[in-house]
Amino acid sequence: MNTDIVEKFDRMGARVKVTAIPAWADQRSRRGIRTRAGSGTPVSIDIRRDKTGEYFDLRHRKDVDVQILDVRPADRHLLLMTRDASHTGEQANGRFLCGHDERSWFVAAIPEQAHASNVQKAKDALKPREVWDAIREHGISAKDRDRRRTEAFVRQGEWFFIPRPRLNVDPKLVLRDEPIRRGAGKPHRCQLLYRQGGQQVYVCPKFSNGLTLLQYRGLPPAERQAHKWRIMMRDARVYAKGAIRHADHKTVWLTCWHEVVMNTETQSRAMRNVAFLD
Repeated sequence: MNTDIVEKFDRMGARVKVTAIPAWADQRSRRGIRTRAGSGTPVSIDIRRDKTGEYFDLRHRKDVDVQILDVRPADRHLLLMTRDASHTGEQANGRFLCGHDERSWFVAAIPEQAHASNVQKAKDALKPREVWDAIREHGISAKDRDRRRTEAFVRQGEWFFIPRPRLNVDPKLVLRDEPIRRGAGKPHRCQLLYRQGGQQVYVCPKFSNGLTLLQYRGLPPAERQAHKWRIMMRDARVYAKGAIRHADHKTVWLTCWHEVVMNTETQSRAMRNVAFLD
């Protein structure tokens, strides 16, 4: 099986290292291997780097079957499926889109309810409802719906920016050089940002999804003092304008206010503990 996986990753121009972990090795915490794809799964897919460059690090329990459903060499994408023998129904399967986006390789967990069977269906499943609404509103054709910039949206990595030119913003509430991020990922920085609603949380590397004020106050004093905390907003309605920067992506420029929407990865079991923070 490993030979087939390595060959198909090679077809899309990527290296992969596959490691099968004995089932008993997962019993220590029952949360699976610590992964890019999130805790709670018996599969780990991460992007690592060695002296040769980036590669996919795929680890799975020996009782988990791993298959490649589709490879698109010209697009440098493939769709990987895992089947966990310890579960039944939808919970037994996981799907991950692996590919190259602008400057680096990535892996994205696909919502299970999408039942994606190929790369295109996986890409479509990652588009949130707001993006599909904008695609229909602007009449974007099927061949253009995966572009990074259309009249309906601008995409940078996992973030979509949907134009809202009629948005009225209070200038006193506009923030500058503000980060937006998903869980513990590297933040995208927005030149101008405006938010509505959301929940204030306290964030540090250990609690990357944030703690509410009540949860924060419930920590032992030594625990609170041991970390450097940042106050952020969780699941607010967020709008951005100007330059959007990220180390792995080309800077995009938004000439009017755009609503910020995350892709649907967090709807998958593999990413269920990841929050939208800004």
